[in-house]
Formats: sequence, C-alpha cells, structure tokens
Amino acid sequence: MGILSNVHLPMLLLICIGNVASGAVFTLQNQCAYTVWPGTLSGNGAAPLGNGGFELQPGGSVQLTSLPGWSGRFWGRTDCSFDPASGAGKCATGDCGGLKCPGGGEPPVTLVEFTLASSSTGKDFYDVSLVDGYNIGMSVKPTKGVGDCQVAGCQNDLNKNCPPELRVVDGPTGRVVACKSACEAFNTPEFCCTGVHGTPQTCQPTQYSAIFKNACPTAYSYAYDDATSTCTCSGTDYIITFCPSSS
Repeated sequence: MGILSNVHLPMLLLICIGNVASGAVFTLQNQCAYTVWPGTLSGNGAAPLGNGGFELQPGGSVQLTSLPGWSGRFWGRTDCSFDPASGAGKCATGDCGGLKCPGGGEPPVTLVEFTLASSSTGKDFYDVSLVDGYNIGMSVKPTKGVGDCQVAGCQNDLNKNCPPELRVVDGPTGRVVACKSACEAFNTPEFCCTGVHGTPQTCQPTQYSAIFKNACPTAYSYAYDDATSTCTCSGTDYIITFCPSSS
C-alpha cells in the first residue's frame, strides 16, 4: 500500500527550533516546462511542511526541513487557479481543496512517500507510488547517506501511453492530463487488492499495473509491489524532482 499509513510525528518548516535535532532536508525542484503546485501531507493532524501547498515556477526550488521520525507525502498539482487573497481554487490534477492542502491529493496522482528514521543511525523508507494513478513524473534522489540509497521514481510520461479506459482528458483541449489506476477506473477487488484479493499472496500484478511497472520500474505499480519499490537510506537529505526526464 506504500508507507504512509503510520505517519504520526510533527515537523518544522525550513528551520529547527532550539536544540531539537533536524531530520531530512527535502529540496523540491521543478524541471517541468510549466508551473507545478506541490502538495504536502503529514499524519495525525500535524502541521504539514510548506503549509500544505505552494506554487513552484519552472526552474524553481524550495527546501523544507523535517524532524526525525517524520512521515508524509508529496505530490504535484497541475493547471491550478487560486484566489490570491483566500487561496481558494482548483487544480486539474492532484486537487486538494485549496492552495494549502487540508488533505491528500485527488487521484489520479503520483505520490512520493516517506517514513524517516527517528535517529541518525536508523533507516529512512521512501517510495514513488502510482497506486493512486499518475499525473506527473516525479523522482526521489538521496544526496548522501549510507545503505542502498537508490533513486526512485517515474521519469517516463505515462500520460502519453495511457490506455483509453484509464485516461483523464482536459475537455477544452483534449489533452490527456492524468492516467487512472485500474482500481479507480474499475473498482473491483482484483484491481483494488480488497476482499479475497486483499493479501500479498492473492493480489497479483495485472495487465494495467504491468504498463505502469514497465514504464517506471522503481515505482509502486500496485498495492503490494513492495519488493522492487520500497527504498531505504540512512543519514541523508533528499531531492524531489518534478518532471525528472527534463534534466
């Protein structure tokens, strides 16, 4: 299912206060040719990094600092329009109800998920997930650290090769803006890993998850795709890139 289910600890934005040790520094950078509005989420009502969401122009970057043990997720929103005063508005993909997200992004959406170690000697766990579908390419790169510390992500543009039955199309332009997961499209136990398909043994890859996996081998393609999709590293910061194929 990814690694977000146990999110529980608060975090700080940009600085740590007093003698509290800092966790990882996340650098979010936009290599897309268009503006992205990153969304952030943490668990148990803790204040999210970056106030939950913000605008990131092409070529721009932002650094956010967490506390040790922080868990949460990041995603990109596209084609957004917000009121400058109130922050009210809507996005074509990844929408969360406003500029500063009060909750998670609306599927289909590409997710980056973290569970950080509570000490400098522990392991961070991270992944890029397509379990909720795909809307934009994303990658996670450790900048230092000890352990496997691999780059995870989805660099290929899945919207270009999305099966017709999974496509989300912008009405005025006819442009494919996102690619649904099979679970969202068909809502059956086989595709959603529920009911009799609710265990790693009974929930197997499908023809649709195979399309995602072939395009993005280091990303979660379905709920129990743990073996090739969950990454670990210790003592590192992270670069999260939107449209990494543009680098």
